[in-house]
Amino acid sequence: MTELPRERMDQVLKRFELIEAQMAAGPSPDEYVKLASEYAELQEVVESIRTLRKAEEELADLEAMIADKATEREMRELAEADRKEVDEQVEDLRQKLQVLLMPKDEADQKNAILEIRAGTGGHEAALFAGDLFRMYERYAAERGWRVEVMSASEGEAGGYKEIIATVSGRGVFSRLKFESGVHRVQRVPATETQGRIHTSAATVAVLPEAEEVDIEIRPEDIRIDTMRSSGAGGQHVNTTDSAVRLTHIPTGIVVLQSEKSQHQNRARAMQILRARLFDAERSKAEDERSEARRLQVGTGDRSERIRTYNFPQGRVTDHRINLTLYKLDRVIQGDMDELIDALIADHQSRLLAEADAES
Repeated sequence: MTELPRERMDQVLKRFELIEAQMAAGPSPDEYVKLASEYAELQEVVESIRTLRKAEEELADLEAMIADKATEREMRELAEADRKEVDEQVEDLRQKLQVLLMPKDEADQKNAILEIRAGTGGHEAALFAGDLFRMYERYAAERGWRVEVMSASEGEAGGYKEIIATVSGRGVFSRLKFESGVHRVQRVPATETQGRIHTSAATVAVLPEAEEVDIEIRPEDIRIDTMRSSGAGGQHVNTTDSAVRLTHIPTGIVVLQSEKSQHQNRARAMQILRARLFDAERSKAEDERSEARRLQVGTGDRSERIRTYNFPQGRVTDHRINLTLYKLDRVIQGDMDELIDALIADHQSRLLAEADAES
């Protein structure tokens, strides 16, 4: 039977009731937004705790009825049949709560910065990078998230050599954080006359968007260079020094933004730099804290091949959890929930196993 931290459950219920009272007292608009956000985060946990406690009370009543010698045989048989069903419900709720009560990744509710770069495979890799971006774009649309392209370098035959975008919405990072790594595609390129299957790759990086309070960047640690953006030729050539390159001197991280507005380029470059530094700090902290990172889904290494998209066979395989789905046509159109849910479930089961091993 799953054991739960009862004291932790009591603390959650008390905090939820306090938030309800504070919201009802008419706080300032800013304070109300903060309270409402925490209220929404706790709501599922509280509902599960209340449902569990009601089921446990029902189970105790049934067991008392069965143990009571004065209970008629027919009633005892009915109670025993009900007990089995309620007992299963209690265990399911305990397992669900064990996951809900696990320490949360503080970045889970953040927006994300999505970076996709063409890897090996020439023009086909750039086309595949474009397919991946559209896949995430459609998935975001299905969930009501907003996608904004920050910078893009198009491939000569289409697609992207590199594209960076922000994805904004509730719980974005929690759903996309396991997408980082090398994505491989196997298919017959449109330019292939012999019908041969080619293998290409693109890298994906998903970073939690960092606020200024999350990461401090000292002005003296930044070198800012402006340069002339490259244009398409003719009247479209950019004749102003609008491109911005930021260099974070302590880490050597370089961010280049080369859209039309220098002001916008500087703001976006700082946004990307902040996210990369925040991600680096998170990784360092996790590595120093324990070996738990190895137990997570993959290593998070950008060079790790995580997934293969095989078009001739219509299958997509995630190598970290050995999951193969024969619905590539739907996945590439943004139907990603089955893949992402499986990755999250595997991650949670590994964390639970780790917690059990430590207890």
